[in-house]
Amino acid sequence: MAIGVFDSGVGGLTVHRELTRRFPDRDFVYLADQANAPYGGRGGEEIVDLTRAGCERLFESGANVIVLACNTASAIALRRLQQTWVPEARARHGRPINVLGIIVPTIEAATGMPWDYEAERHGDKVEAIDVTGVFCTAATAMSRVYEIEIDKRREDLAVFSEPCPGLAGLIELGAPAEELKVVVDDHVDALRRRIGRHPDQAILGCTHYEIVADLFAAALPPGTPVIHQPTAVADALARYFERHPEYDLGGSGRRDFLTSGKAGPQSDLVSQFWGAPLTFAPA
Repeated sequence: MAIGVFDSGVGGLTVHRELTRRFPDRDFVYLADQANAPYGGRGGEEIVDLTRAGCERLFESGANVIVLACNTASAIALRRLQQTWVPEARARHGRPINVLGIIVPTIEAATGMPWDYEAERHGDKVEAIDVTGVFCTAATAMSRVYEIEIDKRREDLAVFSEPCPGLAGLIELGAPAEELKVVVDDHVDALRRRIGRHPDQAILGCTHYEIVADLFAAALPPGTPVIHQPTAVADALARYFERHPEYDLGGSGRRDFLTSGKAGPQSDLVSQFWGAPLTFAPA
């Protein structure tokens, strides 16, 4: 039994690394759907189907709780799977299982409010507005999940999403830092022009972007707070397991890395981020 971590590619390793630090004795299975990466430019139904197939593969590998370490999958597929597929899968596998996302803990971290909180609306004029910039895939931007959910909790936070088409793919392919810097700088500047100034805080709304978080930090004004999803997700998962002791998560410290794409060593960029060479086995 294990904790499963799913992403379209290597971006979810940013979340996976933090989870293994937080739960070092637990068993983990990571699955990258590299044969179909990236998800950001795909249609909604296709994203749902691919996410469902990846989760089923992880359940078959012994995962009891799966973290969708992919903003696109979390924004587009998670609710559908939780409502219509997870109950059937739970009955079929005959054990407690669940699929969790990463957007809820990110919004909690960005707003400082719990997910079940909803601000009261009195119609009063909000005197001070802070701006949150969200760098994300096109599919996540189109879902408007960050705009909608943050506004429910904080009237004093305005949200602007900046879709970064192609960036996740470049990171997945191990593009050189010089090429990635140009793309990141362009998107940070594009968001600045749309807002009229730089954001007061930023969310890296694609786990691939965490691999190049240093490039975003360098492009933003010094000291701009950046919401880091891996930390937020690990905090939320620890609270979840406290409330749900029924899950068997293994205790041997096993680490399996699977891919639907080409098995073998990952790119130098991923190895540098991970801190050691990383090899995936075929899924």
